[in-house]
Amino acid sequence: MASATDDPEGDGPDGVEFVCEDDGTITARDLETGLARGGASRAEALAQLAEVLELHEGGGEPIENPDEFLREELGVDPDERDGDESLPEFLR
Repeated sequence: MASATDDPEGDGPDGVEFVCEDDGTITARDLETGLARGGASRAEALAQLAEVLELHEGGGEPIENPDEFLREELGVDPDERDGDESLPEFLR
């Protein structure tokens, strides 16, 4: 089941579409940008979508020292690799 708001101006999609997925989760998709996020409920999916839209529009704070953030906040050593020493193309 999906629902979306109407576009009274007729100048393009506007609003959010909700889709019930087969696994029981809900996906919220912004009709203007096409960005989508999911959650266990409509409220959770909408909250996740709001965060993605804020970041898409340039919100959020830059990470000053990514290596330090990885080590201290996520417990990941950016110098350790999992055997495959080749970097993906987007990281070269």
